[in-house]
Amino acid sequence: MTALQADCSNCFGLCCVALPFSASADFAVDKPAGKPCGNLRTDFGCGIHERLRTSGFQGCTVYDCFGAGQHVSQVTYGGTDWRQAPDTARQMFAVFPVVRRLHELLRYVEEALTLPAAREVHPALRRQRETVTELTRLDPDALLELDVAAHRQDVNVLLLRASELVRAGVGRGGKKKDHRGADLMGARLRGADLRGVSLRGAYLIAADLTGADLRQADLIGADLRDADLSGANLTGSFFLTQPQVNAARGDGATRLPQGLTRPAHWS
Repeated sequence: MTALQADCSNCFGLCCVALPFSASADFAVDKPAGKPCGNLRTDFGCGIHERLRTSGFQGCTVYDCFGAGQHVSQVTYGGTDWRQAPDTARQMFAVFPVVRRLHELLRYVEEALTLPAAREVHPALRRQRETVTELTRLDPDALLELDVAAHRQDVNVLLLRASELVRAGVGRGGKKKDHRGADLMGARLRGADLRGVSLRGAYLIAADLTGADLRQADLIGADLRDADLSGANLTGSFFLTQPQVNAARGDGATRLPQGLTRPAHWS
C-alpha cells in the first residue's frame, strides 16, 4: 500500500495550504483554506515538523492524506505546483480533498483484502479497487464532479460484510457486538473484553481503555483522541489507521496491529 502512504517529499504541501484550521488545543493559530501555513518552507517542507506537538500543532500529527498529496501533485497536475502556476491553485486545493477521500477508501479496501475470513467478498472488493483507482486518475474537472459519497456507500457495504465475517468467529458472533456510533466518551473500559466488537464511528474520546482486549475489533472511524490505550491489546484489530493511533495515548505495553507504529509521544 505504498501509494496510499503520504510522501511529503513529492507533494506541494497541499495539506499545509488547502485545509483550514482554527486556533485550539490542536492548532496554535487560525488559518483559512487556501492560505499557506506560516511554517511551510519554500521547498514545501514543514519548518517545525520535528516539534509539531510542542509548538501547538498537534492536529498536524493526527492527519494523513493517504498518499493523496503526492498523487495530486505528481499525477493529476503532472508535477507543476501552485506557485509555478498560480491559476491552478484554487482548483488544485479543491481537488486534493476529493482524491484524499478516494485514497482513504482504497486504504480500507486494501486492508480488507488481507483479511482471510473476508475472502467471500474479496472478488467484489477487487472490482471496487479497480473502479476507485480509475477515479483517482480522472482530470481535475471530472474529479470535482464526482459523487464520492455514492462510491463510498458502494464500498462500505463490502467493508461491513468483511467486518461481520471477521468478527463472526470471535466469541458469540459479530452481530451481537455492534457498538457503531456509540457515545463512549470518557468511558471506563479498563481491562474490558472488547474482542470482536464493532466500534465503527464510536466516540472514544478520553476513554480509559487501559489493558483492554481489542483483538479483532472493527475500529473504522472510531474517535480515539486522548483515549488511554496503555497496555491494551489491539492485535488483529482492523480498519485502524495511524492517525487514530497518533491521536491516542499509550505505552510500551500497548500491542498494535501489524503495519502501525508506536507514536514517539507515547510514554
